[in-house]
Amino acid sequence: MEALRIPAGARLAHAYIVASPNEAERAALADALAAALLCEAGDGEKPCGRCRACRKTREGIHPDLVRVTPGLDAQGRKKREMTVDVIRAVAGTAAVVPNEGRVKVYVVEDADTMNPQAQNAFLKLLEEPPESAAFVLCAANPALLLPTVRSRCETLRVNSDAAEGEEAAQDAAALLGCIASGSRAKLLEWCCANENMDSRRCAAMLRASREALADVLRGRGKIRLARGDCAALDALFARGCEYLRLNVSVKSVLGLIAVDAIAQKK
Repeated sequence: MEALRIPAGARLAHAYIVASPNEAERAALADALAAALLCEAGDGEKPCGRCRACRKTREGIHPDLVRVTPGLDAQGRKKREMTVDVIRAVAGTAAVVPNEGRVKVYVVEDADTMNPQAQNAFLKLLEEPPESAAFVLCAANPALLLPTVRSRCETLRVNSDAAEGEEAAQDAAALLGCIASGSRAKLLEWCCANENMDSRRCAAMLRASREALADVLRGRGKIRLARGDCAALDALFARGCEYLRLNVSVKSVLGLIAVDAIAQKK
């Protein structure tokens, strides 16, 4: 809870997006924000960390703190996307009077994995929010959320841009190196080995790859690629970013890159 302090008298919004590529950082800030929304400190700074609500939130036993997750598949693994049924269940309870607090706080983990139907259902909640509910959406890549969803939330970002940029640059160098090698087998092997990376990391990699291609065209790149190949690859990576925004799986996007990028190297 020490990571966040809401000044005395400040008005809290009914919906927030907590954005960070680091899952632990997202969770810490989301928990602090939930504590602030549930805090009983009156007009004082929130979360106070001392009241009953803060203590219960810290211990994970507050009855008005609801965690929403994509759920698990038949093998016990976290599902790749959050479906509309999950959001409908939230909508069905959001208007119910809280047990103890002023509001019920729904912390939506991996909110950027909501499929389009789920996001549209959630948008209805945000357009006519129940007075008895507040929402905290955790997202590694908030760009995957609909603009209409983002516009109805306050966004709080955890500063991990430097680490994310370094990781993305390394991934981009590895991908472009495989393409520049001209080896279809090498590129396919790399794509298969990395198909389990999360959508945030893949999107960051594709953006970094496009920047690297721009450097090549400006004569500053370290990768040897023809100008025509750079233009075609840039268009391919742009398509990949758009597919990720539409919640197409990373495996499918890398499969597309393996096939089409290889085709550019005839």
